[in-house]
Amino acid sequence: MSHPNATLTPKGRTLLARCIVEDGWSLRRAAERFQVSTGTANRWATRYREHGAAGMHDRSSQPHTSPHRTCTRTERRIIALRVNRRWGPARIGYHLGIHPSTVHKVLSRYGCSRLSFQDRATGRRIRRYEHKAPGDMIHVDIKKLGRIPDGGGHQALGRAAGKRNKTRTEANRRPGYAYLHNAVDDHSRLAYTETLKDEKKETAAGFWERANAYFASLGITVRQVLTDNGACYRSHAFRDALGVAVKHRRTRPYRPQTNGKVERFNRTMLEEWAYARPYRTEAERVAAFQGWLDYYNYRRGHTALKGLAPADRVLNLRG
Repeated sequence: MSHPNATLTPKGRTLLARCIVEDGWSLRRAAERFQVSTGTANRWATRYREHGAAGMHDRSSQPHTSPHRTCTRTERRIIALRVNRRWGPARIGYHLGIHPSTVHKVLSRYGCSRLSFQDRATGRRIRRYEHKAPGDMIHVDIKKLGRIPDGGGHQALGRAAGKRNKTRTEANRRPGYAYLHNAVDDHSRLAYTETLKDEKKETAAGFWERANAYFASLGITVRQVLTDNGACYRSHAFRDALGVAVKHRRTRPYRPQTNGKVERFNRTMLEEWAYARPYRTEAERVAAFQGWLDYYNYRRGHTALKGLAPADRVLNLRG
């Protein structure tokens, strides 16, 4: 495609060709007038004689034939592996003995979307959405996390020593689990989390009352809450905690992707806090959590928000 300020735009080429074909200018005179080579002037004059003004536009640079193009049978095998097994270019290339860049070109030529844009279970393209204002939808979920035994677990000490610490507790009891109750705003990704002892209905109801108060203190009015179909969320206690002003929506069974924003928060939380470094005790890890949550809400750039922190999307939150 020609530059809009170039001398030989389609209009300029037409003028050049008409000077030669219709007005009888010589190639040298026309080339000097339009500041191009005589070969260029001859090319546009020849094309004008053959196709008229329609031939003055840019043509595709794609070759008419590609003798070294991947054969159709191989292309079909590549597409079949992508659709049926949802493999990436590298894995398909190693399986078929083809360079991954060749597989990538074939997938691009047939319009195959990236694996990150697809649902791994069904292969369907993921439909991304975002509510318009903070509070329009709050995603709520519980993440079950194993507690760290005193003295450190297997990440800090290795499998053998970590297993001994795990069983050498009071009355030979295991450390058990911590239940992280999370609430994430759909629009801003602002998160509120508490580490609680269980996932019973009374615990979930109490967590929501405190989470709702937290969002209200930031000027966010909650209108909808999305949860999975856990027993605690189907209880009357949780329904009463929501009240009549908040609409409760639940995901389809076995479809955690519907609650994807809080699921992605769970993954980020594990990668950047829970498993970011080896902790010696559970108390040490719990003490580090609030600092990480403040960093997530106020300073950590979110890729879905184009580098903004969640707090940047809440009106007047930063004062």
